[in-house]
Order: sequence, then C-alpha cells, then structure tokens
Amino acid sequence: MPSASSSQGQLIGYARTSTTDQKAGLEAQLRDLHQAGCAKVFHEQLSSVTTKRPELERCIDYAREGDTLIVTRLDRLARSVADLVAITERLRDKAVGLRILAINFDTDSPTGKLMLNLLGSIAEFERELMLERQREGIAKAKAEGKYKGRAPTARRKSKDVIRLRSEGKTADAIAAELGIGRASVFRILRDATAPEATERARE
Repeated sequence: MPSASSSQGQLIGYARTSTTDQKAGLEAQLRDLHQAGCAKVFHEQLSSVTTKRPELERCIDYAREGDTLIVTRLDRLARSVADLVAITERLRDKAVGLRILAINFDTDSPTGKLMLNLLGSIAEFERELMLERQREGIAKAKAEGKYKGRAPTARRKSKDVIRLRSEGKTADAIAAELGIGRASVFRILRDATAPEATERARE
C-alpha cells in the first residue's frame, strides 16, 4: 500500500543486476516495481562494486520533494551500511522517501525512521572499529620499524571532492562515493576555499 507521501508525490523505482546475463532477475525487479505503483523506473546492469552507478544518480537527481524511491531489495541499492546511510541522507535532503519492498522498510513510517537511525549508528560503529584496527596496525608496524606511512589517497581525489560538492552532494555522500573519510572531505573543501578567502581579503 502506498505511504502517505506517495499520494502527494511520484513513486520512482530503481532496479539493478550485477551482470548483463541476469535478464530474468532484472525483469522480476521491474515487474515488482511496476506492481508497487512506480510510474518511472530507472535500471542498470553492473557490478555492485562499481563506484559509479549512473542510473542511480539519474534516479536521485530526478526525484523531487514528496516523491518516494522504491527498490525491491536492499542489496540492489546499497553496497554497504555506510553507502545506504549516504544515499538516504541525500534523499532526506531532497525530502524524498525510501521504500524497500523485501523487508517492508519505509522511511516515512516511525519504524523506518528508527531503523534508519540504527543503521547510521552501525555505520559509525563500523567506521570506529576500522580506525581502531588501523591505529593498532600502524602502532605495531612502527614498533617493528616497518611503518612507511601511506599514500595520500584522499588528496588525489581532491578534484572529485570539489566537483561532487559543486553538484550539491553532502560530505557523507561524497565520502561514500569516493571511499574516503568525512574528515578528508571537509579538509579538502576547507583547503580549496582558503585561497579564495585570502584573495578576497586582498581586494
């Protein structure tokens, strides 16, 4: 049954399969999305580990306030908990709802909002565990004289960070898409705006 928001906005579907030979899987998703009332459906066939999902981007850009994005299963939409949180944050910024048919998840419902908050906490917890393991690994490597530091991968993505920010994406969405930390995103954006501020001060 459509949620309250869908009566005011449009139901938009998104379907994805990992390879082009999964025709039956894609057709099943499209069928379920149309049965759910989706007037517009975006779909693509590519691996879940692929960084860029152009049809998903088109889908999110297409959605307007009051619309609801519908997918059949969670793994058709997100690659990880952090990715899901980033996507839902982008949708929330646009006042767009999210519904996942297989688990009866709907961000317009109180239960859905609670689940979303829990997922956000889990993503943060996973990130803290990852950072702790990183720190322990570095400390061990230093103690053994094997630590050489790491390549500044985030810095190499500065142009992408600035481009995505100019497209209106949030720091969390940028971090999830590029596979870097939020702190790196904020640092790159801060450094990018510093020369502009200095130049204005001289005028």
